[in-house]
Amino acid sequence: MQSPLFEQANLEVQAEQRFALQNPQMLRVHLGGDVLAVKGAMVSYQGNIRFDHEKAGSVGKLFKKVVTGEDVSLMRVSGEGDVFFASEAGFVFLVDLTGDALSVNARNLLAFDSSVAWDIKRVQGAGMLSGGLFNTTLQGTGTVAIHTVGQPVILDCSTQPTFVDVQACVGWSANLVPQVVSSMNVRSMLRGGSGEAFQYAFHGQGFVIVQPSEWTPPPSQGSGGGGGFNLGGLLDG
Repeated sequence: MQSPLFEQANLEVQAEQRFALQNPQMLRVHLGGDVLAVKGAMVSYQGNIRFDHEKAGSVGKLFKKVVTGEDVSLMRVSGEGDVFFASEAGFVFLVDLTGDALSVNARNLLAFDSSVAWDIKRVQGAGMLSGGLFNTTLQGTGTVAIHTVGQPVILDCSTQPTFVDVQACVGWSANLVPQVVSSMNVRSMLRGGSGEAFQYAFHGQGFVIVQPSEWTPPPSQGSGGGGGFNLGGLLDG
């Protein structure tokens, strides 16, 4: 049988690394320890693999998952073999954490080492008007795989204030403390607005990841993204 389908670029990659890119839009993980992945992200596997629902781990974290739009539905992947992950043909990128932290939009998260701790954090300044905005923080030592819709850009926030549409923001270095701002004035709101109501405002030592596409927020969230609750400082920290 002959076909361009069988060209080398499409054949299975044999890599020594635990996390490796099968191609720009597919992740391959060689299990040598458990991996946490977003439910529905597995597209194929080889070997003796088990998939189990991953509990929140604490009452506080479970509460955050219930009341916020940042519902990180995870599964624990264990066993021996190789697992392939992908999501909506997004471009996959690997981030190696070495004791530091990364804040990621749950919709851009793919998989990560089970040694990496995760939690849901409320973005400061995201009140009822913006619907409440939440991100998933990953911290510790291990590899994190994220995916983006299109080729992303990494912006340096240290030289000047940086503003990013909340639905195009993939994540940022967790040492940054973004604020949520609105570019609309009252007159603009009365006339229907510009469609660019809320942005994250960053300024400080760190970076922000921006994808060339905006996620469509669930109907209950309106144009601001995030969950529909204003929990104030309850979820801060």
